[in-house]
Amino acid sequence: MALTDKISQLKKQKKAIILAHNYQRPEVQDIADYVGDSIELCRKAMEEKEAKTIIFSAVDFMAESASILNPDKKVFLPSPGARCPMAQMLPFEQVRAWKKKYPKVPVVLYVNTLAEAKAECDVCCTSANAVEVIGSLDADTVLFGPDNNLAWYVQQKTGKNIIPIPKKGFCPTHLLFLKEDIQLSKQRHPDAVVAVHPECTPDVQSMANFVGSTSQICRYAKQAKAKKYIIATEVGIIHRLQKENPEKEFIIAYDGAVCPNMKLNTLERIYSSLKEEKHPIAVPNPIAKKARKALENMFSLTE
Repeated sequence: MALTDKISQLKKQKKAIILAHNYQRPEVQDIADYVGDSIELCRKAMEEKEAKTIIFSAVDFMAESASILNPDKKVFLPSPGARCPMAQMLPFEQVRAWKKKYPKVPVVLYVNTLAEAKAECDVCCTSANAVEVIGSLDADTVLFGPDNNLAWYVQQKTGKNIIPIPKKGFCPTHLLFLKEDIQLSKQRHPDAVVAVHPECTPDVQSMANFVGSTSQICRYAKQAKAKKYIIATEVGIIHRLQKENPEKEFIIAYDGAVCPNMKLNTLERIYSSLKEEKHPIAVPNPIAKKARKALENMFSLTE
């Protein structure tokens, strides 16, 4: 029996669903019940009332969010080494220190943070709704972390004073894209439009026809009339874009933009995690309660 068939069989037995982020390996995306960005996937899990188990093929903070939002379900991360470097850049102690420095300023944290940090903020946001969340706050100054490039993007869109915490938080993968990559791609494909993730630097964002999250880039590619797209985000998204738009061409702006942590999840590890219930994600109740409030605040501001 093929490994994919074994996984499908186990899913039925254990009433499990597999969630895969847009940056996962192609074969993982293909076996998943849902492919999307982190919060899209968490919400899908919440809608799956019959599911008892979640295999979250992504990185640590995403599996934590799924656990926080689905306390009645068992959540597993196939590879415990799949950690987000950006999330590690903002420990909860640092959030507390910034709050002491700016006691009357609201704290908005990107979902790309660990649960302990989320528990310290007022509201969370995603790259898809950061502008909407921060724009809705009755405050001219906002503490925001951990991605400095997303902070810059939000400041341009809202006109608010965004104080980045830490000062230079970043995604190592998106930092690999350079303005020269876009220029070279445009020379080779002058008829292509450019879609860029807001975790890229301002220089790269300035070259884009469209700036948005992974889910927004996927929607843009479906709706836009162009036949060619230069993409500046992690290479895993190309598989989904090509699958959903076979008549269009997608060119990664820099083919070395691979998140090694996202790629740690494999079909073998998914099977092992599902079969043996390995690598459960457990967030302590006091932290989960506070972090859930921050996530729910985000939902209330964006619905």
